Order: sequence, then C-alpha cells, then structure tokens
Amino acid sequence: MSSRILDLVVLTSWLLVAPVCAAWADAEAVSGSLDSPGLYSQQRPSRDGIGKVYMGREISFVMGHRGIGWLERRERQQEERSDLVVEGMELAPDAVVADIGAGSGHFTFRISPRVPQGRVLAVDIQPEMLSVIEQRSRQGRFPNVEAVQGSVRDPNLEPTSVDAVLMVDAYHEFSHPREMMTSIVRALRPGGHVFLVEYRAEDPTVPILPLHKMTEEQARLEMEAVGLEFVENRRMLPQQHFLVFRKTESTDIYSRAPEANR
Repeated sequence: MSSRILDLVVLTSWLLVAPVCAAWADAEAVSGSLDSPGLYSQQRPSRDGIGKVYMGREISFVMGHRGIGWLERRERQQEERSDLVVEGMELAPDAVVADIGAGSGHFTFRISPRVPQGRVLAVDIQPEMLSVIEQRSRQGRFPNVEAVQGSVRDPNLEPTSVDAVLMVDAYHEFSHPREMMTSIVRALRPGGHVFLVEYRAEDPTVPILPLHKMTEEQARLEMEAVGLEFVENRRMLPQQHFLVFRKTESTDIYSRAPEANR
C-alpha cells in the first residue's frame, strides 16, 4: 500500500471517530441548540457528515486533535504547495492575520516570518491544538504568534482588528458556518481579505472524502451571504481552490436577514 493511500485510510478512520473526539466545543454544538433560527436543516447523516445542512451543503465531521500526524505529514508541502498559499496572501509586514482552524500551526508558523511587525492569531476550538501551537511558538521563538481559543460560533477576535483571515481545509467542518463567518467579517477591517482554501469538489480525481471538498460555486454562495465580495480564484494549487474575498466599506453584516436553506 502506498504512503499516500495509507494516509487517506488513516484520515478516514479519524473522521469516522471524530464525534467522540474533543473536536466539538460542547454537546450543544451537536444537538443544534446553539443554532440561529431558520439557518439550518437536518437530514439523515451521511457517512462523513453530521446531518446538518447549510445552504444545500451537509456539514462534515471535524478532524480531532488526533489528526495532527496528517496535518504535519512530510508530503503536505509538495501535495498542497503551502508555500504558494502564504505567498498568494501578499501580506504587508505589519499585517494582523487570523489563521482560523489553525490546527497544529502548519500555516501559522509559515505566516509568522512574513509579518515581522504584525501578528498571527492562531484560532482553534480544540485546546489540544492550541497547546501544540503554544509549545511550538516557545520552542521556535515566534513572538508574534498568539493562540486564541475560539468557539463553534465565534473566533473570539476583536471587531475590526485583523487585516486578513486564512481558512485552509477547515471551513467545511464549521458546525455553525453562518454565525462563525458573521463573527469573522465583524473582526475584519474594511478592505480586509478572507482567503479560503478548500479541496476542489469539481475534480473527482482529488482523493479526499466528498464532504471535505467544496465547489467554487458553493463557497461563493456562502461567503457572499455574509456580505463578502468575491475577488478571484487563484488557480495555482495542485488540488485546492484558493478563493479570495474582500470586506468592502459597504459590507453590512447586521442588516442581512438569515436565509433559509435552499
């Protein structure tokens, strides 16, 4: 069995046990008692999903902290071209960047040297992941990295405090995507960017579980629902979309009524 196939088998196993991992902030996230009215519907869960539907998309299970080995696998740089992701963000040296769903910090510590006068806020809902980031930050002397404990609804960032938000293979797992994105948009400064990286669902050759991929159309639908303006899809990654969105001066997340599922 090739190492690539073995990695995928292991990933599948982690995803199947994710409901019993510490990935959820609390039991209410699963029960739906934290949902905003009218945003979500329920269906029989598929193999890799939680049965919760947002804008026609079933939300996937979360990869728990036991998946760190997958996040830090040797092949990741080559397979995903993490270097191109960071370069593509075109960050100013003093930018404040939020890495949402930071996991073990794979991108956090690649962004850090790019913003020597700025900060990198590594946001995750799993304390185990944040503990890894804090340890790596101390060992590697990354003074501009800060671990932030978020929740399933809120990344816990101050309003208009960040210039850029990066989400890599994480958004499709958010149990409360509308509430989370509303909070993220609130945290963005006007003119700030959201960089959304997701495996391409349009490409059947991408060897990732279906609910862990997104189409450009679906991603745009969900980002535009919270007032973000689509800028472009930079097609430079081997297997993923690199979607760029912007918060404009006219973005008003408070006046947007929740939309029913389509």
